[in-house]
Amino acid sequence: MTRIANDAADFVPQALAGFVAAHGDLVRAVDGGVVRATPAPRGSVAVVVGGGSGHYPAFAGVVGAGMAAGAVCGNIFTSPSAGQAYRVAKAAHRGGGVLFSFGNYAGDVLHFGEAQDRLREEGIDARTVLCTDDIASAPIDEIDKRRGIAGDFTVFKIAGAAAERGDSIDEVERLARRANHRTRTLGVAFGGCTFPGAHEPLFTVPEGMMSIGLGIHGEPGIRDVPRTSSAELAQTLVDALLGDAPENRGDRVAVIVNGLGTVKYEELFVLFGDVAARLEGAGITVVQPEVGELVTSLDMAGASVTLFWLDDELEPLWAAPAYTPAYRKGMVQIAAASDADVVEVDEVAAVDAVEASEWSQNAAAVALTYLDVVRATIHEHETELGRIDAIAGDGDHGVGMRNGVDAATDAADPAAGLSAMLTTAGDAWSEKAGGTSGALWGAMLRAIGRALDHDDADLRRAAPEAARAALDAVASRGGAHVGDKTMVDALDPFARTLAARLDAGDDVGDALHAAAQAATDAAASTSALRPALGRARPLAEKSLGHPDAGATSLALIATAIAEASTSRPTREEER
Repeated sequence: MTRIANDAADFVPQALAGFVAAHGDLVRAVDGGVVRATPAPRGSVAVVVGGGSGHYPAFAGVVGAGMAAGAVCGNIFTSPSAGQAYRVAKAAHRGGGVLFSFGNYAGDVLHFGEAQDRLREEGIDARTVLCTDDIASAPIDEIDKRRGIAGDFTVFKIAGAAAERGDSIDEVERLARRANHRTRTLGVAFGGCTFPGAHEPLFTVPEGMMSIGLGIHGEPGIRDVPRTSSAELAQTLVDALLGDAPENRGDRVAVIVNGLGTVKYEELFVLFGDVAARLEGAGITVVQPEVGELVTSLDMAGASVTLFWLDDELEPLWAAPAYTPAYRKGMVQIAAASDADVVEVDEVAAVDAVEASEWSQNAAAVALTYLDVVRATIHEHETELGRIDAIAGDGDHGVGMRNGVDAATDAADPAAGLSAMLTTAGDAWSEKAGGTSGALWGAMLRAIGRALDHDDADLRRAAPEAARAALDAVASRGGAHVGDKTMVDALDPFARTLAARLDAGDDVGDALHAAAQAATDAAASTSALRPALGRARPLAEKSLGHPDAGATSLALIATAIAEASTSRPTREEER
């Protein structure tokens, strides 16, 4: 458990502030993360890495010469927001373009993707290389669906070294993709990790067992097996990795034996010795290995082995010097920064204000009362949502939803009008919640605002249009379909039932109740589904018998809104 903390809600910003204070010669804080205190030469590619916090040295610890130009730091195990990624990238940009690199997780893909689009709109060449090294998370014929774990480090190292020597963004991207393609990782857990402020780990491993195929966000392994000796564990991990090696692998490999938090260095050295012996017995040469904590998971008791298959292009970059707070290799010359090198980015971009009509302002005031209802509902069910999410995920859904709805409600101003208010609220939800749900709920609020904000709109027609717009926003961004065990499984029947009942002549309140019941039934039915997307997908069997957290929270919100709708007059009665 985390023993040193103040308020758990402030754990990440306080940890980041302390990190910057300890390493002010190498990094400086920006809104959303950190960048190099001494920027690379002008014209260089800025390699920007990131993800949720709780993985130190990833991600802030690898910002520096020869590695990343900046790191975007979200909440614990939660993807940073698009705004955070944009601001860090802008501060790190040196004129040669921005290369984002991060683990292949749905929330990160959504938020970094939005940031990439925003940078491109401003004329900055922004690109993305996903890290997909975890062989336990998908079969090799679905390699693009694999998640990134400790193998993130090899991609960051290669991309950073290429950028440091002055390669173009085309070359940095190509080499980063090559590094990712030639990296494989498999891990083992002996015990779960615990969120700051929590008293129970996200998962436990049965006594005398070990869990093979763990994730780095508190996800347990995909199978439990009896605990064994280091030599036998090395055989299990190495043999699986060799069986998954890329084509034309060669016979030279960089090895990372990575500690996840509480498996310490002496134990890791024992494991490395057995891993090296197994590889050498297979005729493979181990080149410049790394043993230690490079990508952790809070206090998880676990370790992972990464094989990075080298070639003539990649080996010099793997050997290249680097100087960061957490990782140093060789000798690096660092020039002093000038004031002209420091780029400050406004926290919020200015938006041209458009005066809202009286109707829109009144509608916004009504919408704000429903946001208050949603807020109360999420606060009431936060713990339960986290418990459901922890079964096959990282347990942060309740916290993320609470952070998001709090931010959205606080940011909402009815004077701006309905669409503008919900857009601002959606942006705030996305910014503060992070994660997949943050991005999707932000998109839904924006879509609902656009669909409803028409003076004197007929609510019977506008309501189903808004529900359909929300569904389209989620499906287009997240790529989910009915049956994938996501919030779409509840949102789709809600939208269809609402439209059908209104077409049949029901009043709005009755139609909302029917739609909410359809969403609730569908959310419960997700217990029988296997997740097809997101962090829960590799743990599909563990997820069986339990509902999806996103579908559950959506159904709870739909029910609360339906109940609130019958306690206030309809729009026609108000007029």
